[in-house]
Amino acid sequence: MIDILEHIAAIQRQVSQTGEEVRVTLRRTYQAEVEDVWDALTDPDRIRRWMMPITGELKVGGSFQLEGNAGGEILECEPPQRFKVSFGGPTSLVEISLSQEGESTELQMDHSVPADFGGASGALYVGPGWDGALLGLALYVEGKLEEHHDPQEMANSPEVIEFNKASIHAWVKALRDSGLVSAEELRAATEASATQFAPGSSADDYL
Repeated sequence: MIDILEHIAAIQRQVSQTGEEVRVTLRRTYQAEVEDVWDALTDPDRIRRWMMPITGELKVGGSFQLEGNAGGEILECEPPQRFKVSFGGPTSLVEISLSQEGESTELQMDHSVPADFGGASGALYVGPGWDGALLGLALYVEGKLEEHHDPQEMANSPEVIEFNKASIHAWVKALRDSGLVSAEELRAATEASATQFAPGSSADDYL
């Protein structure tokens, strides 16, 4: 069983805007060595265990495609500390940074897009999905997934849907804390997020 509240609380979330760029930031600590977390994030055979199958030429200048999801280009890579990729389009950028903290690894993920993509409320379109990915990574590197675990099956399970609901609540709070969105923008984005990540719920369940 997933301890939903523990995993929700393990992620720090922030939404910010600088000039014409909106940035979603997530931070989480993993009970694993930095080299192991790096390998889990960059080895195709391991990525499919906790996220989804990936294809492509996984090196700087190469491209990747997540099965049934977004693809992009690999822009920068400094093993085992950081990599930067485009994700779903050339101006949608994701950067992962890792640092060793004692026996644990601190991960920071930054997803930035132009402000005219929909503004800060777009955090509710991507944030719960990234929460789910960081959950899968945690369960994997901490040895809590069975050998033949199917990440896609898990993503559609009632347990993960409940996790997604808690995630939407957390991102609504992060957006409110940011002061970057109006009540109307927040409601519209929350409704869309509920439809995508927690079918059967609505904005009224989170606001």
